[in-house]
Amino acid sequence: MRRNFVRALGAVGLAASLFAAAGCQDSGSGGNEAGGNGKCGGKVAIFGAFTGPNAGLVTPSLNGAKLAFEQFSAKNPDCKVELKEYDTTGDATQATPVANQLAQDQSVVAVIGGHFSAESKATMPIYEGAGLVMVSPSATATELTATGNKAFHRVVGNDGTQGAAAVAYMKNLLKPTKVFAIDDGTPYGSGIIAEVKKGLGPVVVNSDKVQTDQTNFDATISKIKSSGADAIAYAGYTNEAAPLLKQARAAGITAKFVGFDGLYDPNFPAGAGAGAEGAIVTCPCLPATEAGGTFSADYEKKFGAAPGSYGAEGFDGANVLLDGFKAGKSTRKDMMDWVNSYDKQGVSKYIKFDETGDVDKSKVVIWAYEVKGGQIVPQQEIKLS
Repeated sequence: MRRNFVRALGAVGLAASLFAAAGCQDSGSGGNEAGGNGKCGGKVAIFGAFTGPNAGLVTPSLNGAKLAFEQFSAKNPDCKVELKEYDTTGDATQATPVANQLAQDQSVVAVIGGHFSAESKATMPIYEGAGLVMVSPSATATELTATGNKAFHRVVGNDGTQGAAAVAYMKNLLKPTKVFAIDDGTPYGSGIIAEVKKGLGPVVVNSDKVQTDQTNFDATISKIKSSGADAIAYAGYTNEAAPLLKQARAAGITAKFVGFDGLYDPNFPAGAGAGAEGAIVTCPCLPATEAGGTFSADYEKKFGAAPGSYGAEGFDGANVLLDGFKAGKSTRKDMMDWVNSYDKQGVSKYIKFDETGDVDKSKVVIWAYEVKGGQIVPQQEIKLS
């Protein structure tokens, strides 16, 4: 997912989740000593849209990472690990000074994030220059792993895969005769809609773009009506999608609505109201019931709700790094090497990164979710032949 708010730079929210006791000697073989100094543990930064209109999309991932750190500390009381939170609201202009700050802070050995693709793209060169490895739970723009950046890794599939899955779903299940495509003008939105247009071909009869923080969608609604579309494909975020869909339904548009992972947010059906009923949202993220181990039960016990979008992926991203600490990695270089060679089953999928930083494509799964009774519920896994 990708987000780039056009707003003045705000204060960077900073919170900390600090766990466990003092540093330790690793109990394993001498090869597990952290950087040769015998210390276990270190500091990890996590950044993303922890507040703002699209925070509902990121909160489960943040909570998943917190849960992973808490469980690690309970099982490894002699290994001091620290997770520091940096709220960027998903805005690249707020994420950039955070990245510069973290690059200079030598106590930070790894980063979880970005959660959106815009902030990831803006900060990747800074983290790469500082030798800081990034593990993203949810930044899906295909271009992020196409530039040769050595810092960025992600535990989710990219938008090339998600776009192809959405096309398959629409062709095989919805069978629209005319599709109207809409995106929010960001590389995330325009990139995934490009995949839809390529896959559906002439079935896409018209398209339009919306703007960040737009509230009136009369012009777009008029174009949808004129097109005669029986399906709408929307790539963007809740802040614009919810009022657009609500206004479209009020204007009498009954076309089926298909969105992508940027709308896997409880605020989407809440904001669109009855107009969201039946809407489809695709996501390269697992339903809570599909996650491995006791993750879902542990998450619900801790936070009082089932994991939402990217909760399992946030947990996995954190554990990639925590496994490194357990193996005695305490320097930036050691952690970068550790992530590059990571090869282990997670709760969301088997995690192994290719040379670009993408997770093994054969392990990526895409699900279709449906809005029912104001809730986003799993419908089915989308199989790609």
